[in-house]
Amino acid sequence: MRYDLSRPVCDWLTMFEFIRTHQRLMQLALLLIIFPSFAFVGIQGYSHFGEGENTIAKVAGQPITKQEWDAAQREQMDRFRQMFGAQFDPKMFDTPEAKQRILDNLIAQRALAAEVGRDHLTVSDQSLQQAILGIQGLTNAEGKFDAERYQSLLEAQGMTPTMYEARLRQDMALQQLNGAIQSSGFAPKTVASHLSDLNDQEREVQEMTFKSADYVSQVKITDDMLRAYYNQNGSQFEIPEQVKAEYVVLSMDAVAAQIAVSDADIKSYYDQNSKRYTVDEQRRASHILIKADKSASDAEKATAKAKAEKLLAQVRKNPADFGKLAKENSDDPGSAERNGDLGFFGKGMMVKPFEDAAYKLKQGEISDLVQSDFGYHIIQLTGVKPASVKTLDEVKSEIAAEIKRQKAAKEYSAETETFTNTVYEQADSLKPVADKLKLKVETAGNLGRQPNPAIAPNAPYNNPKFLKALFSDDAIKSKHNTEAIEIAPNTMIAGHVVEYKPASKRPFEEVQAIVRADLTRSEAAGLARKAGEARLAALKLKDDTTGFGEPKTVSRAKNQGFNPAALSSVMKADTTRLPAYAGVELTGQGYSVYRIGKISQPVTQDAARRQAEQQQVANALAQQEMAAYIDVLKQRAKVKILKQVATIAPGADGSDGGAPESQ
Repeated sequence: MRYDLSRPVCDWLTMFEFIRTHQRLMQLALLLIIFPSFAFVGIQGYSHFGEGENTIAKVAGQPITKQEWDAAQREQMDRFRQMFGAQFDPKMFDTPEAKQRILDNLIAQRALAAEVGRDHLTVSDQSLQQAILGIQGLTNAEGKFDAERYQSLLEAQGMTPTMYEARLRQDMALQQLNGAIQSSGFAPKTVASHLSDLNDQEREVQEMTFKSADYVSQVKITDDMLRAYYNQNGSQFEIPEQVKAEYVVLSMDAVAAQIAVSDADIKSYYDQNSKRYTVDEQRRASHILIKADKSASDAEKATAKAKAEKLLAQVRKNPADFGKLAKENSDDPGSAERNGDLGFFGKGMMVKPFEDAAYKLKQGEISDLVQSDFGYHIIQLTGVKPASVKTLDEVKSEIAAEIKRQKAAKEYSAETETFTNTVYEQADSLKPVADKLKLKVETAGNLGRQPNPAIAPNAPYNNPKFLKALFSDDAIKSKHNTEAIEIAPNTMIAGHVVEYKPASKRPFEEVQAIVRADLTRSEAAGLARKAGEARLAALKLKDDTTGFGEPKTVSRAKNQGFNPAALSSVMKADTTRLPAYAGVELTGQGYSVYRIGKISQPVTQDAARRQAEQQQVANALAQQEMAAYIDVLKQRAKVKILKQVATIAPGADGSDGGAPESQ
């Protein structure tokens, strides 16, 4: 372990306070150490896309390319967008630190994958199958696994079941290693209990408030003070620079909207892809599994076989009891709950011995014992869905959308070059590119250098990269079009500044009333603070309860209605001698002095919360353990950073990185 139990209590308490108030952030930190992909998103494998200029880093001799870094950034942005919804701010990913963290995550993944390979960690077929069956969205209305949807989702990602399952198997192996290391981090009960005691500790507090409003009448404002405040706080009265701009957007949707698909195209596609619309025969079966895996001893296998033979005799004698016997005896808990029912399945979805036996049975028949890597199966075929072909009418709209998508992807790829070149070559106007590609020139006003939080972040003209280009000298001074900028996958934008307003300061006369009000509040707050600090100093010399309110009991766990800044000051106050005192300036309110007269521990403890707190500390320590372990693996994998990823703009070719360095 890499944590120190001798560290000061205040350090542990600070860490605990952070964990307690930032639980979601801590969960995200654990997520970002390694993020396995149990979903239909293309896991970045070891395809290299070529090395050289395009290689950012190397781990265990394998390159990490610019394309892989781009894909990882998009995936993390999608994850955060799903977590935070409308509160998601893409700017958080456009910093050198965020870009480096994404590269660090990729390096960690590769280092862990290399360790998995060295240790020969594997995932069983049964575990893989259970993981796939557990993926949300792959069940039909009856709650059964939908093999057709599984196949179509993979095809949409350009993957076959073999490709996806190999990647998923590797992901699960990574997760096994990750879990093993993180489970080694634990919070000693004495430490967690002490932190929980501090969290529960109750302090009886009396408050004396020096309100800013009570000192307003004492404030004397001169003209010189007003002018000085105005000059010293000029940014408060500044109107930022703004532009009015025209822009055109080239997107996959815009291209698709211009594509027409004929009935002849649809019929031709249907005929050429008839196999895609053919549903193979599916079978439904129930089974009883008596477990005896490959690692079992001969004696264990013999015992399992004997039990299976006895059950086979029973079901042959009374076939109607198959479900009851499966529920009572099967070692497959998932199907046992359903009386052994496995639902419908197609070829390739079950282990081969099981599949071969099931496809030889007639409906209602019961198999002999079938041995697989899992043990001994008794199979009863309960249903057969014959192969079928979807009609053209059934899939017409689906085919039309697919043809349009394919054509749009091809045309978009070609039109991006036209878009980029025309915007550059016809630099004085956006009309030529709009006319050539049948796009619409839009206008947006009052644009600043930074995205406007009041405008949807996905509005194309509110993109930080586009705004940066609009405020370049070439766009403002030379009146040239901006370059074509990729602001999202399959979306490009270019702009042209129509009008530029430089930053200006509002005249003093215009804001004089605001200046007076701000200065009055500031001066009144200063007087309140001065009075409060004087009272606090006197109380520390001699206790006096005059002016304090009624006692209140507060703790870190129970503090509803108590100002957070005040609570922090009260709970951090030195209470080796009572009464103790604390003072704090409360923004916009004034200054408060607190008298701490008594300290106690609650008679009853919240066992569930204490357990949760212990787990929170353990999670933080597990993160620390995992980070330390990854550092060791990175050294073992001889990680080399070849380009400074923070300097590479998303969508660039990666050739402008900094000087190579090793890590």
